[in-house]
Amino acid sequence: MPQIRPVSDLRNNFTEISRIVHESREPVFLTKNGFGDMVVMSIAQYEKQQLENDVFFKLKEAEAEAKTTAKRYTHSEIISEVRERIQNGK
Repeated sequence: MPQIRPVSDLRNNFTEISRIVHESREPVFLTKNGFGDMVVMSIAQYEKQQLENDVFFKLKEAEAEAKTTAKRYTHSEIISEVRERIQNGK
């Protein structure tokens, strides 16, 4: 269940909000005059969300590319290519 708090709680109860976002690993939604204003989350959760977004968009790109070509790669071809790029620093 999402935590929804007034924005004044950020100033008045910062320690509690910090504890909530770190322990629950969920964002806290802050309201101003009864309307959504901000979201507070831990850096760890933000970075995780960014990584998941990056992976999602790369998969979408791969799906789009797969629709435009009939070329398919085997598992061993991909692993070989990745190893080669790692060794060459690319």
